[in-house]
Amino acid sequence: MSGHSKWKTQKNKKAAADAVKGKAFTKATKEITVAAKDGGGDPDVNPRLRFALAKAREVNMPKDNIEKAIKKGTGELPGVIYETIYYEVYGPGGVAIMVEALTDNKNRASAEIKNILTRKGGNMAGSGSVARIFHKKGLIAIEKSKIDEDKLMDIALNAGAEDMKTEDNVYEITTDPRDFEKVKKALDDNKVECQLAEVTMLPTMTVKVAGGPAKQVLALVEALEDYEDVQNVYANFDIPDEIMEQAKKE
Repeated sequence: MSGHSKWKTQKNKKAAADAVKGKAFTKATKEITVAAKDGGGDPDVNPRLRFALAKAREVNMPKDNIEKAIKKGTGELPGVIYETIYYEVYGPGGVAIMVEALTDNKNRASAEIKNILTRKGGNMAGSGSVARIFHKKGLIAIEKSKIDEDKLMDIALNAGAEDMKTEDNVYEITTDPRDFEKVKKALDDNKVECQLAEVTMLPTMTVKVAGGPAKQVLALVEALEDYEDVQNVYANFDIPDEIMEQAKKE
């Protein structure tokens, strides 16, 4: 798998470790609270809440924490009001980056993100210049060793997937966001183990980056992801595997 999708897969593997620091729990709590506030506390009729709960379980968030976050969103418990803000950024090498933040203090979040950009070589982009590159899609990645290609294609396309392609040692399935859960359920029903499964923002074009600029891009993305008010970072970089492997170990 190339580009930012591979980076996210690698980052997801350390999500449980990050939860020990509280960062993953904080981000999951915010997403659950906002999802429950926008669409109600019943995940059966609130797709965003279902996605948020799935992410919370991935980082082993305790059931009590999840229930409190839902109740804060529905107003059954007092809670903080969060605002969703998107920042459009250009990183080293001309990489386009979309930063999604959930914050209770817009001025604080904006100041901190600008500080990160200054330290890590990023710049704010003009409104719409980065957003137009990304589209919301369901993304599912499956290791080639887990299933035969023809069988996987048959399951995915019959369930409503838009496309399936081969990237390095994985199959990459894309869906319309509305069909994501249906495709994921079909895979689960057939006991297909997924390496990555999420609704995300995928770029329509990528930028190849290598050497020093590639390392700078990864450092910038990681710094943005580590800030607790940032929920998601989407980027259109295409970086050689060896550089991403090296960054993962550092």
